[in-house]
Amino acid sequence: MCFCFSYYFRWKKRNAMDSRNSTTVTYFILVGLAEYPRAQIIFFCLLLVSYLVTMLGNSLILLLIHYDPQLHTPMYFFLSNLSFLDICFTLSIMPQVLVNCLVKIPIISLGECLAQMCVLLYLGVIECFLLAVMAYDRFVAISDPLHYAMKMRPQLCVQLAVLPWLISFLLSVVPILTMPLDFCGHYIINHFSCELLAILKLACNDLKFYELLMMATSFLTLPLPFTFTLASYMRILGAVLKMRSADGRRKAFSTCTSHLTVVVIFYGTAISMYMMPQDKVRRDVDKIISMLYFIVIPMLNPIIYSLRNKDVKGAFRKLIGGKNDS
Repeated sequence: MCFCFSYYFRWKKRNAMDSRNSTTVTYFILVGLAEYPRAQIIFFCLLLVSYLVTMLGNSLILLLIHYDPQLHTPMYFFLSNLSFLDICFTLSIMPQVLVNCLVKIPIISLGECLAQMCVLLYLGVIECFLLAVMAYDRFVAISDPLHYAMKMRPQLCVQLAVLPWLISFLLSVVPILTMPLDFCGHYIINHFSCELLAILKLACNDLKFYELLMMATSFLTLPLPFTFTLASYMRILGAVLKMRSADGRRKAFSTCTSHLTVVVIFYGTAISMYMMPQDKVRRDVDKIISMLYFIVIPMLNPIIYSLRNKDVKGAFRKLIGGKNDS
């Protein structure tokens, strides 16, 4: 975030030197659903519920994994990373969107807007890679259970968890920090937050090179890990079909289909937002898709990945003082 603020000051200095040709922008107005006051009230209620569910669900997962030694396995280690990431993701956007639903003219300063843009993009790219890592972990667990503990040793798990944070910084934040943005007096954002594409639509300078760079990085962060994740799950399904136990096949299929549903929704919405052709007609569509991406996915992750799991349910019973009937 500090990088984003330093970028802001460089941007401000550059604009001051070119003030004869452009008007310095110091704040933005976030439109959101301001055109539909009644819908905005309903949206606020739904948003508040999803915010509470997301925070409580992911916080509970972190607490249970920390509390129960039986959950100290590679699978739950990666799930705890996903829950922590979803909490950060939610905190970076939801409070501001909730507050904006209650004010007539939602205003955000330039520095805050650029910081939020960097953070949202950074965390979103991390999740792209983390889901791929989790798919690989599940593939190793199901296809080679006897050697799972040896292959997914603690050192490797830590490296696989840290790697997405480092790669994502290079692929998302660094290109933005080098991008010259001039807004020429354009300060109305047709969105709920300072989302990257909504900001770029306001820029009045030539960004063709950076658009090509974004397309290249989008390929590395979306189709590539998505293909890897799908390939992992296809191989998992192949391993499941070879199981002799019908009960084991049913449980594995249930787990895989649930995980695959979240993966398809996450990557599908992200690809639709960042890799489809952009035009004026898509503005309202982008807002709806982004809400699915920013709000629904973090809420679904703890439900799909963890709270339906027997081990997690047992840990929850032990936490509240009940008996684990497993």
